[in-house]
This record gives sequence, C-alpha cells and structure tokens, in this order.
Amino acid sequence: MNLSERDRRALLLLGVVVVVVLVWRASQGGSADAPAEAALSVPAAEKQVLRLRQIEASLAAKQARLKQVEQQLAEAESGLLEAETAAQAQAQLLQTIRRVGKAEGIDARGGEIGAVRPLGEDYGEVSVAVTFDCQIEQLLNFLAALSGEPKLLATEDLRVSSSGSADKKLNVRLAVSGVVPRALAPERKGPAL
Repeated sequence: MNLSERDRRALLLLGVVVVVVLVWRASQGGSADAPAEAALSVPAAEKQVLRLRQIEASLAAKQARLKQVEQQLAEAESGLLEAETAAQAQAQLLQTIRRVGKAEGIDARGGEIGAVRPLGEDYGEVSVAVTFDCQIEQLLNFLAALSGEPKLLATEDLRVSSSGSADKKLNVRLAVSGVVPRALAPERKGPAL
C-alpha cells in the first residue's frame, strides 16, 4: 500500500501528539504510586504541625511579654508632666518646686522659664529655674524631697554661693527639668549633632 505524502505527514503528526500526551500524563502524577507518596508526606506533615505548635506557644509568651512591657511603659509615663501646652507644663513644674520648697521651709522665688527641648524621639523637656536662700540642711532635704516626687524631674543646674551672713545661709539658684510628651516639644531644625 502506497501512502501519499499527505497521509505520511498526518501519521507523523499523530505520533508526535501521542508522545506529547503520554509525557504530559506522566508529569501530572497519574501514576499508581500516589498513595506511597502520600504516606511519605505524613512525617513531613507531623513535623510541620509540631513546628506550628511551637510557634503558637512562643506567640503566647511574646504576647504576655508585650503586655508586661506596655504596663511598665504606662507606669513610667505616669511620671510625665501632663499639660495641653508647654507653658502649662512649665507652670506645673514651678508649682511642684514651690510646693516641695515650702514643705522644707524654703521660699523659692522667681521662676526663669527655660526653653522647651526635644528629649529623644518620643519625649520633650521643659525647665524652670528658681532662686532662694536657705541653710545647707534645708537644701539637702529639698533636693531629696524633689527626687522623691512621682513626676520625672531632674536637677539641671545648681549654683550655690555663700551669702556671707552670720546665720550661714546660702544663695541658691536651681534649675529643674521635667519630661513632657513629644507633642509639646518643637521639632528640631537644622542638622542633628
């Protein structure tokens, strides 16, 4: 039987299509070994479940640690001077200085208002300076009482000089700073040093 040129091309094309279909079916996993492959993946699945359980257990511990840190931050931030403006925070700081001074028998006069400065990225700092005359014991008790305040306060500058009087009084200039929320501090301008 003689095949025409057209019939030969058709048979050749049919052979190529059959080979492509067989290769495609073999690559799709249509083999009889599928249950064996599934059995091999059970240990892998068990390992994955174990790993997910470990992640879940560590997640609970991390959430507990996060709550603890948030509570510590809230306690620390309770020492911030709370005010709507920086001037109000400075007035609050001045009132605290005068109240503590009065308890120690010190008349804290004046009140030089310092600049409001950024304190790190999250907080600001306000400062107030006062002058007064007192005995050395009063000064020490005043500084100790000021450090015992619940607000976050720090002595920024302390200048002590003798008044030369017979009662041994000291002339004191004390600058105290307090921590405020960052919203009350101006933004830094220029290059950061």
